[in-house]
Amino acid sequence: MPSKGTGALLDRSDVPTTLNTDDRLEKADTTRNTSSTEHDGSDGGEYNVPDDYRDLDELKAPSPVEESPAERPQGYLEDRVDESTKEHGQTESPLSSGLGQGKKASSYPGHQSRAFRFATELYTIAYLIFFSILGTLARLGLQALTFYPGAPVQTSVLWPNAAGSFIMGFLIEDRKFFSDEGWIRHRSPSSSQPQHPLDEEQQRKRHSTVKKTIPLYIGLSTGFCGSFTSFSSFIRDIFLALANRLPVPLSHPSSGPLINPASTIPRNGGYSVMALLAVIIITIVLCLSALIAGAHLAIATERFTPSIKYFFARRILDRGIVILGFGCWLGAILMAIWPPDRHKGYPEYWRGTAVFAIVFAPLGCLARFYVSLALNSKIKSFPLGTFTINIVGTALEGMLWDLQHSQSSVGGGRVGCQVLQGMMDGFCGAATTVSTWVAELEGLRRGHAYVYGGVSVSVGLGVMVCVMGSVLWGREWERVSCVS
Repeated sequence: MPSKGTGALLDRSDVPTTLNTDDRLEKADTTRNTSSTEHDGSDGGEYNVPDDYRDLDELKAPSPVEESPAERPQGYLEDRVDESTKEHGQTESPLSSGLGQGKKASSYPGHQSRAFRFATELYTIAYLIFFSILGTLARLGLQALTFYPGAPVQTSVLWPNAAGSFIMGFLIEDRKFFSDEGWIRHRSPSSSQPQHPLDEEQQRKRHSTVKKTIPLYIGLSTGFCGSFTSFSSFIRDIFLALANRLPVPLSHPSSGPLINPASTIPRNGGYSVMALLAVIIITIVLCLSALIAGAHLAIATERFTPSIKYFFARRILDRGIVILGFGCWLGAILMAIWPPDRHKGYPEYWRGTAVFAIVFAPLGCLARFYVSLALNSKIKSFPLGTFTINIVGTALEGMLWDLQHSQSSVGGGRVGCQVLQGMMDGFCGAATTVSTWVAELEGLRRGHAYVYGGVSVSVGLGVMVCVMGSVLWGREWERVSCVS
């Protein structure tokens, strides 16, 4: 981490970096018209990456660190081309450029190209399902571990958000996981290989281009990191801090009646504003710091980081993940129907704390994935897809929270309460993301980044005030015990 303090993290013109500012995204979004990116078919199939995958900001996100301390001339997530450019075919896709004259989709029969496209999308969806389940379980587990008596930080979702941002920074900067020559060789035929050895910068650019077309990388960044972090929970905790309802673990044992951990002592409104600012500032600064620290770790451990072999990933991981991803999701659904703790002599605890969450998590992750594909390219300086899914997920979490805390009016019993908890932890938690959000803040021009970040938090909090505040200050919430 830089020694200049957290303030320096927001002014990254002072941060030493590892990439040249002109190359951070290799003009990542300057192209929109090429058909797709493919591998040689000697292993029985190729990756045929859909064009709209370039609108995933996890794939366009620049390195969190730079080599030159010079002022960033432009935002690298903003280097998008107008639709007119796409229509006139004036540009080439970053997902299919930078590696020489590889085979294009037109060199294959139509049915074969469609089969490659279907396989690539199937692998990507399977990875997203599998890693969204893992990411959700990691988030719930870390939240449980960090909510303990005397905890110095009372918003337990802070730690999953920071950890997910750390992993995202590592993945963005990493140059070893997909450095096996098989990945490069199957992107370009031997005839297009350079006659002279590539220097370090050219190798870095080539590797960066290749890894962003690999379904496993999309699963790790979009699936795991996106589901590990939760923007809706972050905004929910901001509102709870403002309303003096943020759950606080008990610091001392009580010999009297059971005390509700959500009970708080009335306080002056000024203290609530301070609590609100504390949650916002600590979360954003720590997550940005974690993103940069993850990139630094990737650089420091580069010589020790293993490389994933091309044929192992293509022949074993890709094919196995289709069974594993959909199988795990089906298993979660079956456990929700027949809970494993049903006959243990106590209420079915696991459905409310984990099982329902991992049933809904893949749906949230896939919703975020497709909304990002559809909307992120619409406004150059404002990632509309991430913003939309974050705000919609936040509004949905607020509505679900109100329903859960109004059970005497809406009914549903214990199972209904657990379903609502699972939708909040699973669907809303996986649909909204902080790791991608802070990566986008890194990639936008500084002024645009402040606007994007400020609007996201302000609109999210405004939605929560309208949705949750109307119930809290209108009829009061009820205590919830279905997950404890």
